[in-house]
Amino acid sequence: MGLDVYNKQAAVTDNPYMLVLKLYEGLLRYLSFVENAIDNDDIEEKFEYINRSIAIFDELRNVLDFDGGDIAYYLDGLYLYQIETLFSAGIDNNLNAIAQVQKVVRGLIEAWKDETGL
Repeated sequence: MGLDVYNKQAAVTDNPYMLVLKLYEGLLRYLSFVENAIDNDDIEEKFEYINRSIAIFDELRNVLDFDGGDIAYYLDGLYLYQIETLFSAGIDNNLNAIAQVQKVVRGLIEAWKDETGL
């Protein structure tokens, strides 16, 4: 699923920095769908978008360059923690946990834009 998003974006741009940004933005979109599904008691949709969000985090983990320094290890741990948070939020219908993941993703977007000049 995350790879599908990545491949679709590859058709739009060859800039790998922009692709990562699009994945982050896709996470925010999916997380808003999770919130709506929780509000509407739509269990199937909730888990569909939690699974899609997790797939994006997995894809982001797969492209980390661990030879590039400590930041890759930090991001790997951060992404894993967000995955764990999403699992438990889905089980508990915890909107605060979803909001926390959204906050982290917004921070990643801002840091990514600052770092890459996007």
